Formats: sequence, structure tokens, C-alpha cells
Amino acid sequence: MNFPVALKYTQEHEWIKIEGDIAVVGITDFAQGELGDIVFVEVESIGKNIAKDGVFGTVEAVKTVSDLFLPVSGEVIEFNTALNNNPELINTDPYGDGWVIKMKPSDLGDISHLMDVETYKSFIAH
Repeated sequence: MNFPVALKYTQEHEWIKIEGDIAVVGITDFAQGELGDIVFVEVESIGKNIAKDGVFGTVEAVKTVSDLFLPVSGEVIEFNTALNNNPELINTDPYGDGWVIKMKPSDLGDISHLMDVETYKSFIAH
């Protein structure tokens, strides 16, 4: 499994990457592996302010539907529209072309409460 060091991780298996005042959010390699083949991604929260751990969308796999949780509070500003026709990008490239949303965090300090790569690896090992 792949776990980029530059990202922060949540207990719900989302990752977040800060790019200036914008954050990119997706699901981890571990999560996509557990879900299996992803067939649909729905995000209806564009333009909405959502609290940390609030649901910003869902991901549907062959076996299940899973909520997507926001790692930090803020406004959802963009959905990766490539996922409309190619939801499997989450399976093949979860940290690259398979990103799910971009957002404007309310408080970048919230990110310090998330797991670093070593803590996340330890978390999923249990």
C-alpha cells in the first residue's frame, strides 16, 4: 500500500493535502482497497460550509456505499468531475487523479490534529 508522507490522514480513511489556502481531499489507498471497485462518487456539497467530520459526499462500490467525511471544517469549492465518468480513478490513483474535492479550510490549525503517515500506518495495522 502507498501512503504519501506529505499528507495528513483521518480515522475515517480520508487524506488531505494543503496547497496554499486550498486543501485537496480524497480517500486513502487502504480505504479504496477495503471498498473494492468504485462505481460512483456523489458530492452535493459544493459551495457549502461543513464542519469537521461532516459528510461531504458518498462513494459507492460494488459491495457497499460509504460516506465521505471532511477532515477539517470549511467550504467545499470543487468536485473532481473526472470521477463522473471514471470513478475507478480512486482505485487506480487515490492520491493523484483520484482526488475527490477541493476545499477552503476555515482554520488551517485543524490539520495539526490529524494523523501523520506513521500514525496512520499504525492505526490501520490494528
